[in-house]
Amino acid sequence: MQIAELEQRTGVNRHTLRYYEKAGLLQEVERRGNNYRDYPEKAVERVAMVRQLKALGFSLREIREVLDALRSDSIDCEQGAVLMAEKKAAVDDKIRELKQVSALLGREQQRLEDSAAALREEGRCKG
Repeated sequence: MQIAELEQRTGVNRHTLRYYEKAGLLQEVERRGNNYRDYPEKAVERVAMVRQLKALGFSLREIREVLDALRSDSIDCEQGAVLMAEKKAAVDDKIRELKQVSALLGREQQRLEDSAAALREEGRCKG
């Protein structure tokens, strides 16, 4: 398939797809006689995997390592488990931080609502 179809099927723009190719994330690309890229069906799956791993916080280097291991069928389960544990810990840390921010925002919202109610009672605030 040509890049326009891959772009349409994955929702990833052609510039990003070319970057992924240059970064070694899409290695299954062939060149036709007219120098057009020819992406195999597998590229749709690879791009989806890259997007999922990026969303989980993997760096492009880490994603390339995972993809290289899958391509060579030599994924080291122990090393993969360590990588997943590290990423899970980072996600857990982020969740903890977001909960703290949420609690802070909730307290500030309540303070402002209380202040607005007091001002309304005094007749100094409309609403």
